[in-house]
Amino acid sequence: MRAILQRVSEASVSVDQRVISKIRGGFLILLGIEEADGPEDIEWLVAKIAKMRVFEDSEAKMNLSLIDCAGAALVVSQFTLHASTKKGNRPSFIKAARPESAEPLYLDFCEALSAELSGPVERGSFGAMMEVSLCNDGPVTISIDSRNRE
Repeated sequence: MRAILQRVSEASVSVDQRVISKIRGGFLILLGIEEADGPEDIEWLVAKIAKMRVFEDSEAKMNLSLIDCAGAALVVSQFTLHASTKKGNRPSFIKAARPESAEPLYLDFCEALSAELSGPVERGSFGAMMEVSLCNDGPVTISIDSRNRE
């Protein structure tokens, strides 16, 4: 599982020009799932994200986690995070999980994150063409891969 965390002051997802979810203050999480991913990847990634200390404390130091600041999360599935650009100029998505196996893992990830946080966990629309809007705070953008445990 790969995740791109973007610390945001606000973010939203629209489908067919209608806002379906939005947050203020927290993480926009772009989540890519590959065929080899399973429950252990969800468990590891959720714990890592919830405890990632990139929110400012009273001294303006990045010292607080999403849990500490009761921040929100907006999780958007994004199979393109598993793009391979090794050959040619057209990315290959062969490592990305098929929708029938990716969607249950996406939903399980969202549920596990919601159980870990006190703030809200909003979602994109799995498999839909989405427009994602955000105001990146910092900017702070972090990439995490559960396969590499980093």
